[in-house]
Amino acid sequence: MEKRTLYCGNVTEEWIGKEVVLHGWVQKRRDLGGLIFIDLRDREGMVQVVFNPELSQEALQTAETIRSEYVITVKGKVAARDAAVVNEKIATGKVEVLVEDVTILNSSKTPPFYIEDGVNVSDELRLKYRYLDLRRPEMQQIFKMRHLVTQTFRETLNRLGFYDIETPYLTKSTPEGARDYLVPSRVYPGSFYALPQSPQILKQLLMASGFDKYYQIVRCFRDEDLRGDRQPEFTQIDLETSFLSKEEIQELTEEMLAAVVKAVKGVELKRPFPQMRYQEAMDRFGSDKPDVRFGLELKDVSEIVAELEFKVFSGAVASGGKVKAINAKQAASKYSRKEIDALGAFTANYGAKGLAWLKVEDGALKGPIAKFFDEAAAVRLMEKLEAETGDLLLFVADTEEVVAASLGALRNKLGKELELIDESALAFLWVTDWPLFEYDAEAKRYAAAHHPFTLPRREDIALLSDAPEKAMAEAYDIVLNGYEIGGGSLRIYEKEVQQQMFRALGFTDEEANEQFGFLLEALEYGTPPHGGIAMGLDRIVMILAGRTNLRDTIAFPKTGSAVDLLTNAPSEVASEQLAELKIQTDKKIEK
Repeated sequence: MEKRTLYCGNVTEEWIGKEVVLHGWVQKRRDLGGLIFIDLRDREGMVQVVFNPELSQEALQTAETIRSEYVITVKGKVAARDAAVVNEKIATGKVEVLVEDVTILNSSKTPPFYIEDGVNVSDELRLKYRYLDLRRPEMQQIFKMRHLVTQTFRETLNRLGFYDIETPYLTKSTPEGARDYLVPSRVYPGSFYALPQSPQILKQLLMASGFDKYYQIVRCFRDEDLRGDRQPEFTQIDLETSFLSKEEIQELTEEMLAAVVKAVKGVELKRPFPQMRYQEAMDRFGSDKPDVRFGLELKDVSEIVAELEFKVFSGAVASGGKVKAINAKQAASKYSRKEIDALGAFTANYGAKGLAWLKVEDGALKGPIAKFFDEAAAVRLMEKLEAETGDLLLFVADTEEVVAASLGALRNKLGKELELIDESALAFLWVTDWPLFEYDAEAKRYAAAHHPFTLPRREDIALLSDAPEKAMAEAYDIVLNGYEIGGGSLRIYEKEVQQQMFRALGFTDEEANEQFGFLLEALEYGTPPHGGIAMGLDRIVMILAGRTNLRDTIAFPKTGSAVDLLTNAPSEVASEQLAELKIQTDKKIEK
């Protein structure tokens, strides 16, 4: 096999008159009776190659046997296309290769779907034949972008003086949030390693080791229910620093992200990024990861409706809840009663018991609940919501948490349906001033809002024992276009404070020592103040590539039920392997 001269997608006008050797896959073959045209594809694009009996009868005869997805090598001279047949849609559209010699390297069965962009085929079929799906040009471009994003992160961190240090995949199972993936030990039957949910404790120990600046492009594993932007294994850009303030960590994070966006999009980001306190984000957008590319902000109308005879509203306020509304400007005519009912069903998924609504017609409120508003209340409501003729007003009355979740989700849905979002925008936002804890109603105890190693605000340490719900964290999340792409914090670096944190989370001192004794001991040996951030590489690439599903940015992903359709994992293993591990299993559950 002759050495390739260049990639198919790089054969441009500067190569006219030169002989080239190309390797690739046959995208399409057209037989015009005496002339055969083939679109030859590789990772960089396509070029047209021409078989003409005047150049080589033998090559033409071989081309007659070639079909789509055959792997071939061609040799020939680059020529300019006739002006009438120039293809402006591709970079190589002004040239073609006149083939003098061709070799079939491998044949192909007819693929189960066309190898082309925008193919209309189920995700299941794409994942089963992932190696074919990845041949499609749009997928090749995504992974070219992923490579560029990864390399830019590395180059920036290297330039900023960080060390790339690996941490182990086989580690100790510790209660940090999601379920662990467990790995049984053959040498110690009944004992298990855990695949890391993140390198959190280990990177803190690297700070205790004096490395000062650590990073890693690292795989993480969480056994949790999946959705479009989650996978059981994912990649994060993980970094930790000593002696830096949270402002300095945010600054270097912005420098990394600015470098990535410049490399991928050619856009200079405006810095510093905007910041918003957690409570403000929840109040205005109903989300701790708000998409600030559009309005439709939540407005608290509890005071206005507290005395209404409409008990859904007044009752919610009386019981300590909230009534909030969204004004969908000029959308009254765009939603029928049936369509508004469908919006109500949507909010029910987030706990709302109903979605009340009003339309503004000729400057007055119209709709099922309009009769409950006297003139004064109607005026106050319209002023609060900046309502005018043509607007659709949507209300949820419930606990503060349910109102935020349901209206926050509805806001995002309406933003898409009403085409209010500038899809070309990149809206970065820091969400700061987080609560240290969140209450887990099922477990009836407090859980760490980020993780158990987050540093409380210094003045709030005293609250850990008596009023943990009031304690605030030295934490910061980075949000892009409504997705959390990274979370970070300053870390606890004193043993006494870490013990107080564990107690607030319900651990006895004995339980804390059993689970985290190695960390607590390390904190007794001069661990420096430190902090860091972890950002989701897959998610960042997904947003920059304009996709909505994380699977499109991972070479070999799992389905929503955590199954690999390509290899059929997870799968049963030989009974001999289980016997070595001293493991017995119940009857298998069908995937």
